[in-house]
Amino acid sequence: MNDSGSTPDTTVSGSTKERTAPSENLEIEVKFSAPEQAVAPGFDFVPGVADVEVDVREMSATYLDTEDLRLTRAKRTLRRRLGGPDEGWHLKTPAEAGRMEYGAALDEGLAEGEGAEAVYVVPDALLAPVRSIVRDHPLRPIARVDNVRHVSTLKNAAGEPIAEFCDDHVTAVSLLPGGEETSWREWEIELIGDIAGTPEGAELLERLGAVLGIAGATPSESPSKLATALGSSMDAAPLPPSPADLPEGTPGRAVVDALAANVAKMVEWDPKVRRDEWDSVHQMRVATRELRSHMQTFHGILVGDQLPHMESELKLLAGVLGVARDAEVVAERFENQLGRDEADVIDDEMREELVADIRRDYDRAHRRVVAALDSSRYLTLLDQLDELLADPPVNPNAAEDAEKAEQEAAERKAAEQSGVESADGAATSLDDADVAAEEREDDDELSSDETARRIVDESDAADAAFGSGESGDEAGASEEEPSESDDEPEARDAATEQVAEQAPEKKPEKATEKTPEQLRAETNAVLAIHLSKAFAKFEKRHRKAVECRDDRSIPVAEREEHFHDVRKAAKKLRYSAEAAQSAGMPTKKLYAACKTLQSSLGDFQDTCTARQVLLQKARRAHAHGQDTFGYGVLYQIERMDGLKALEAYDDDVEDVLKAYDKLESKMKKAREKAAKEAAKDAEKKAKRKK
Repeated sequence: MNDSGSTPDTTVSGSTKERTAPSENLEIEVKFSAPEQAVAPGFDFVPGVADVEVDVREMSATYLDTEDLRLTRAKRTLRRRLGGPDEGWHLKTPAEAGRMEYGAALDEGLAEGEGAEAVYVVPDALLAPVRSIVRDHPLRPIARVDNVRHVSTLKNAAGEPIAEFCDDHVTAVSLLPGGEETSWREWEIELIGDIAGTPEGAELLERLGAVLGIAGATPSESPSKLATALGSSMDAAPLPPSPADLPEGTPGRAVVDALAANVAKMVEWDPKVRRDEWDSVHQMRVATRELRSHMQTFHGILVGDQLPHMESELKLLAGVLGVARDAEVVAERFENQLGRDEADVIDDEMREELVADIRRDYDRAHRRVVAALDSSRYLTLLDQLDELLADPPVNPNAAEDAEKAEQEAAERKAAEQSGVESADGAATSLDDADVAAEEREDDDELSSDETARRIVDESDAADAAFGSGESGDEAGASEEEPSESDDEPEARDAATEQVAEQAPEKKPEKATEKTPEQLRAETNAVLAIHLSKAFAKFEKRHRKAVECRDDRSIPVAEREEHFHDVRKAAKKLRYSAEAAQSAGMPTKKLYAACKTLQSSLGDFQDTCTARQVLLQKARRAHAHGQDTFGYGVLYQIERMDGLKALEAYDDDVEDVLKAYDKLESKMKKAREKAAKEAAKDAEKKAKRKK
């Protein structure tokens, strides 16, 4: 066992043992700096304190982190402590009312060897809450903290512990390059038991703090013992990747900021998904899909060979999250539907079986999600996203390329209206080609039938859906052709090659040669062009859905799928509007209108998925000779709810169209104004040259 305090060069990995849930404890404490000669006060006179027990503990803790101190910089601490009643592994993370402390027994991990041969194996369950931060990066000891602790346990009249006063005499050494040994004394007050997080607890902390102040203590300026131990040696550690600080008001900055916000959300929701917190799968799925949507919508602003790969990986991840989310929604719907009057004819036994069955589906889907989040493939993706944001491949010709793409789109639209002659003389429609491209679109949202199949699938096939070593394109090939975004793939490839040749990062958009107003106008013009492409897709899908809505020759499922396509297009348009709004474009009303439409169509899609799940379960029950009447009742309830959800469709779409028209009018005026100002500037420069 290596607890001697030597400075080992170690690698720390997750344990291969079966994962067990760590203990959890909300830690609410206050730290004080205490003079070395100060006399620790008593507390038996403080209101609420009836008894005090004193104990002395000797403890030694080794703190672990990555080379670039990812945990420490994120205000997390991971340690292995020997001595004291809570001997073991500890992880502390920020919480709303204090800090959450996770614990695991010493034997759930491993620490052995000395010096350069020392190895620490951290319990997997303890790493889970910070896996999205640590990822697969090696952990190593960064500090050792030895502490002689004089503990006063404060009890109430019932003899229950309510707080601890710790008089700590600390000797610590930083194991980072240039680290030194430090000694100090500090006092801590920590609430214990049910009083933590209550108004009574806050009042008790205030009283005890006042006592320590009288005894000569002052509030500690250091957030933790680790921070004090590391001191200035922390400054010498390398920094983890962070989003590039691109010039304000440029298209690249707007897109990078939007992508960075989504990546941060993924990292934030990761531990909550692992703990199966309510709505966590949904929120992480939203962040993943929004991130991918931004990459697709703003092709041409950021370019590079890595983007298609990341989009493909994000698609697979969102797909795994989506199955769990849909199973969760269906389970909630079933429970709600069973409480309606229309379902009164279903007997109690069938009710219980229906709910238990769909809950099993969700539990299985959630296990698949956790397996995906534990995979090296997912953790590598997070690193790749960080690298992309730290060194974004910004296209210096984004404005020119966007204008060219807009021109080509206008020409195609004109040709689409008249039709074009194919090579063999047959008339073809470019709209048909676009529809075919959309069928190949790299989208993570499945049809309601495919979603239902994956929800009820009890095989292990989905368990490796994201965790395998295949690339995103290879993994998706069995279900649909690996596709390019339908946002002009040829133009995208050309832009990628052009940027590779020109090395644009050296001169990002010539920002220093333009005024903030000119940069803003140019950025808005570029974003408006990308936004118009998202709107064109939305409008086309809307027309298709309306054309087929009342066509009885088309199967119901196919007609419903057209509305699902509209929802996906509205989602992309909404995400694009949000990114553009962050750059100063007036897209608030468009964003709101898209969100309303997306919500109502989302309700409709939920009913479609629920019906397909019911249909598949009914068929399976029938094959086993079971009663299927209850499935039929719920199926009809879902059908009626779906029709009701579509009642607002026309009005909601009209709001989107109006919002976009107003936005387009505003942006046209802004472009005209910018053009006039640019002409004036050019005229002034010409006069000065004369």
